[in-house]
Amino acid sequence: MSEEFRSGFVAIVGRPNVGKSTLMNSMVGEKIAIISDKPQTTRNRIQCVLTRPNYQIIFIDTPGIHKPKNRLGEYMVQVARSALEEVDVVLFIVDIWEGIGSGDRFIAEELRKVKTPVILAANKVDRVESIEDARKMAEDFCEWGDFNEVILVSALEGTNLDRLESTIASYLPEGPKYYPDDMITDQPERFIVAELIREKALELLEEEVPHGIGVEITSFKEREDKNIIDIYATIYCEKKSHKGIIIGKGGSMLREIGTRARHDIERLLGTHVYLELWVKVRENWRNNVVDLKNLGYD
Repeated sequence: MSEEFRSGFVAIVGRPNVGKSTLMNSMVGEKIAIISDKPQTTRNRIQCVLTRPNYQIIFIDTPGIHKPKNRLGEYMVQVARSALEEVDVVLFIVDIWEGIGSGDRFIAEELRKVKTPVILAANKVDRVESIEDARKMAEDFCEWGDFNEVILVSALEGTNLDRLESTIASYLPEGPKYYPDDMITDQPERFIVAELIREKALELLEEEVPHGIGVEITSFKEREDKNIIDIYATIYCEKKSHKGIIIGKGGSMLREIGTRARHDIERLLGTHVYLELWVKVRENWRNNVVDLKNLGYD
């Protein structure tokens, strides 16, 4: 291995719904973190690996920093903040199309407290009428924080992601290759499968339902002929009325969630999948420490 090989950890931070997961997926080239237009989609710390001949970047996609309203929210914010203490670079993402808001300024001020290099990625430039306007907005925002670099990007279209990647790599220290070349995440398959199911629920369900949903994989077993994997999962919700919405008339909604999830799971696992979903009510699980641990928020 070359002595000039660089490696390190990069925390992706930003307020909810600015495109953190989309950007990470685009840079890694695989769908690891789920994506939704609803806030607080990412609940846990998801680690992805990007390996090049001269460097290895380990991305940590953190939950959006926000004002928590329950124990789950407190857990999410703690995950995001703890990541800042363990990394070599912080990648701070803002939505330049929607505009810089109080949430962005709050995070910028929090980042002033860390000694880690901070790169500001102004995302969604593909939706801005003028690049000059986007550049001016990003420059004005620099008054709120100490940023080592400012780069305009589009996670959706891939604009400037190669420049962002090389810039991140330039800030990494010389180090070992932490993961094999073909490894793109340290998360187990069961976790990613549960997240894909939750993503489809986020896509399809009414606004008030998704935040109270948790997914548990109760069985994940490959058949003896190895041509199909049987997966059984339970979707937990907090209210009886939500259970009816998730199931839908004659089970139509649950079937649609399962169909969409199965397609992505089969693409992920590279094999046929039999997926069976159940729905159970677990009241106030987002404030129950035991429930949070059982659903992987530990």
